[in-house]
Amino acid sequence: MDKNTIIEKIDQLRKERNALILAHNYVAAEIQEIADFCGDSLELSIKAAAAKAQTLVVCGVRFMAETAKILSPDATVIMVRSDAGCPMADMVDPDELKAYKSANPDTLLIAYVNTTAEVKALVDICCTSGNAEKIVSSIPADRKIMFLPDRNLGANLINKLNRPMELWHGCCPVHDAVTVEMINDMRKKYPASQILVHPECRPEVVNAADQALSTGAMLNYVTASTHNEFTVGTESGILFRMMQANPDKTFHLLQPEILCTDMKKLTLADVERALRTNQDEVMLPAEMIKEAGAAIRKMLDVK
Repeated sequence: MDKNTIIEKIDQLRKERNALILAHNYVAAEIQEIADFCGDSLELSIKAAAAKAQTLVVCGVRFMAETAKILSPDATVIMVRSDAGCPMADMVDPDELKAYKSANPDTLLIAYVNTTAEVKALVDICCTSGNAEKIVSSIPADRKIMFLPDRNLGANLINKLNRPMELWHGCCPVHDAVTVEMINDMRKKYPASQILVHPECRPEVVNAADQALSTGAMLNYVTASTHNEFTVGTESGILFRMMQANPDKTFHLLQPEILCTDMKKLTLADVERALRTNQDEVMLPAEMIKEAGAAIRKMLDVK
């Protein structure tokens, strides 16, 4: 099928099934174009929690689809690709976390949303890169904290808030590979450009950049800024919405190789197949939904 035929079929199935298509900012532009809503992990979480649709089609990786199911347990939630995972989420072994929790009963566990449903069910509260500072700041100063799984996001929070925390041994391989040398090279090449990176980058990279922001915050920042030129140090998929909202501004990628291969697995044909077949419907145990949902809703309740 050609692209237009696939889009027509998606639109037909979307109406028939009262379906809402949610897309992360990192998926291919052609998917973002046909989605009902695009956003970062926090925005997708909020949208899933408020959704009244019978079917949610999640264009992203597994933990995002699981989060949608946790927040909308009565909806049919479909992953577009069952093999689209998150290496960072896989860096927390539930049994290892259970052992840590048993040995440290007084330590509060904060889980980045980039974790599996099984892990979310074991922690006290979740966070995203967009609200992590607010979540950590809401915890009483005398509480011990384990922040998992992203050691870089955790370290950047420690530096910003002067708040001691234990850090898990995980990271996003894509953002962890960004270097200060990349930033220095781009400053020489585009001296007028503001450099934006993701807070999953290493602390030295965050310190060298002009701003460290979640993808949703990046979009807002670029739109509101009086600057006209930006170098973007996160997954290349974000450029679609940036350029769409800011056609008169200039954008560069910090490195063309900043690609999440799992996000880029998704195609329009996969979206059509998911709507047509329900092949990769997300199913979670009721108790896991209840326990993981408590951790996510605690996050959403923090004002």
